[in-house]
Order: sequence, then C-alpha cells, then structure tokens
Amino acid sequence: QVHLVESGGGLVQTGGSLRLSCAASGTFGITFKWNVMGWYRQAPGKQRELVASVTLDGTADYADSVKGRFTISRDTAKNTVYLEMNNLKVDDTAVYLCSASWHSGKVDYWGQGTQVTVSS
Repeated sequence: QVHLVESGGGLVQTGGSLRLSCAASGTFGITFKWNVMGWYRQAPGKQRELVASVTLDGTADYADSVKGRFTISRDTAKNTVYLEMNNLKVDDTAVYLCSASWHSGKVDYWGQGTQVTVSS
C-alpha cells in the first residue's frame, strides 16, 4: 500500500510564497519511481486541475496560470516531490493534492491534500 502525504500549506498574503512537500511511503519493496508525479488543485465549486508535473528524468510541465511562479521538483532518493509557489494570488486558493502516475494521464495514487489560502 502506498501513501502520499502533503505538507506545507497554509494562509499567506497576496504576493507571498509557500513550499509544498509530498512524501511517499508504503509497504517495503514497493518502488517509488513513478514515471510522473504531480500537483493538482481543487477550489470550491471548480474542477480539479493539474498545476504541475515532473517526470522521472526531471522534465517539468506547468499550467499556464502558474508558469513563471511555481516550480516543481522531485527528490527520488527521498521519495518526495516539492512545489515551490511564489507571487501567490487569491486565485491560487485551493486544496493542493499530490499525485503519482505510472503513465501520463492516469493517476494511480492521490494524497489527501493540503489547504492553501491566499488573502488579499
């Protein structure tokens, strides 16, 4: 069994920064080298959207709304993926969820989410 646990969310003012972490753990012997790890977010009344993703070789991709402000990275040795968020806007307010996928487009594991609230 695999667990993805997010941390680092909180309340921040517009223009501020946060760093989210997602640590993977599970049954001994399970590999954590998923091909793609990502961060999604879901705001009240809105669909869940992909914010950023990173492949095993470090190739990153971002939603247009966060390009230039967010940076995703992963530390395979620590089984952890990070999301550095800068110049936060009120529209970034959402629950941020970590994901792990063997194949792009299909999420195999989800974290429980961490709340990010940006105040004006």
